[in-house]
Amino acid sequence: MGEDRSNNLSREERLAAKLRENLRRRKAQAREFETHEPNQPPSGVPNVGDGS
Repeated sequence: MGEDRSNNLSREERLAAKLRENLRRRKAQAREFETHEPNQPPSGVPNVGDGS
């Protein structure tokens, strides 16, 4: 039973590390997008007053 718990912790730690890595990558992509397209809203966000 203690062995299962240690395996779960390592699994949780691995998942947490993957989540942090993914978050860093997504933040970097968002920063890159903002620098290339500063006047464009993110996709899926309607423009205010565009008649939609």
